[in-house]
Amino acid sequence: MRTGRIGKAGWLVLALLLAAGGAALYWGVVRQASAPRAAAAPPGVPVVLAQVERKDVAQNLSGIGTVTSLHNVVLRTQVDGQLTQVLVEEGQLVERGQLLATIDDRAIKALLAQAEAARLNSEAQLRIVDQDLQRYRLLYADRAVSKQVLDQQEAQAAQLRATLKSNQALIDAERVRLSYTRITSPVSGRVGIRNVDPGNLLRVSDAIGLFTVTQISPISVVFSLPQESLSQLHTLLGGATPVIAYTRDGGRKLAEGRLQSLDNQVASSTGTVRVRAIFDNAGSQLWPGQFVAVSVQAGVLDDRLVLPSKAVRRGLEGNFVFRVEDGKAQAVPVTVAQDVDGVSVVEGLAAGDQVVLDGHSRLTPGARVEVVGGGDAVARRRAQP
Repeated sequence: MRTGRIGKAGWLVLALLLAAGGAALYWGVVRQASAPRAAAAPPGVPVVLAQVERKDVAQNLSGIGTVTSLHNVVLRTQVDGQLTQVLVEEGQLVERGQLLATIDDRAIKALLAQAEAARLNSEAQLRIVDQDLQRYRLLYADRAVSKQVLDQQEAQAAQLRATLKSNQALIDAERVRLSYTRITSPVSGRVGIRNVDPGNLLRVSDAIGLFTVTQISPISVVFSLPQESLSQLHTLLGGATPVIAYTRDGGRKLAEGRLQSLDNQVASSTGTVRVRAIFDNAGSQLWPGQFVAVSVQAGVLDDRLVLPSKAVRRGLEGNFVFRVEDGKAQAVPVTVAQDVDGVSVVEGLAAGDQVVLDGHSRLTPGARVEVVGGGDAVARRRAQP
């Protein structure tokens, strides 16, 4: 019976202890919740870094140019007549001298035959007059005929010789006209879209041609460069300086060629000079009328500091970059010596510096940053606070 009474007392004590502990825990939580919290540090601006490097850089002259064929011929008829045949397809590659089309030549052949017959008639008459002239000269030597009769015979022979020359000239003209009925390609190139179908009557006065033949290989690109580049260009002409043609956005290389010539004057309105480069274009990557980006490799800049052009910002006081040190971004002014193909040659930094490549929009000098990509791994860890 004593044991039972002690057990009940123990349970009572345990319940009191649990109640006291719960109350203490409750009031501790309440006091902690009511106590002011310490202000959390603001998060850093997320940025992507790039590392400044030191290396040799190609010194390029860049511009935008237009692909221009060296020979672009509009084929037009030079005689009136019906187009009888077109012997090539649109877009077909043709060789110089290849027969492309024919025109009805029957009327011209008839005129040519008439002119040749007239020449034969004149030749026969001239032979008779020349024989009579020889006899008259003998008779005149024997004083059997007067000088007037001899002069008349010589004049008749001269007149027939002139007629014979006229006949020959007419024959030559008709032969030329006959040759115009066979339209051949004056250059090697590619046939354009046909404007006239066989069966149509062609006239010399027609404003539109049959089609064009455009030389594709080799081909040229005409582009403009600042007049300050003239001294370099004069040095590069005649050499093996490579000229690279890219797509208009500069993303893909199309062909490699060489400088050929400079224009004979600078455009006063723009301060630029036109330059022509020649490309073999064996794969037909360049097309007449196409816009391309052109880069002339003018030399090499040795041991220069370079970084992606995207990292360079432009402010009221000039170019600058955000350099990251100890987790903070600092604006550092830089001088851009060259900007080609997305790479800038700069002065004002040191090799290994970490600069912001992406994330500039929210940055201010001294702002904390959070590196989320790019840059050298070790340097990126050092850039963190």
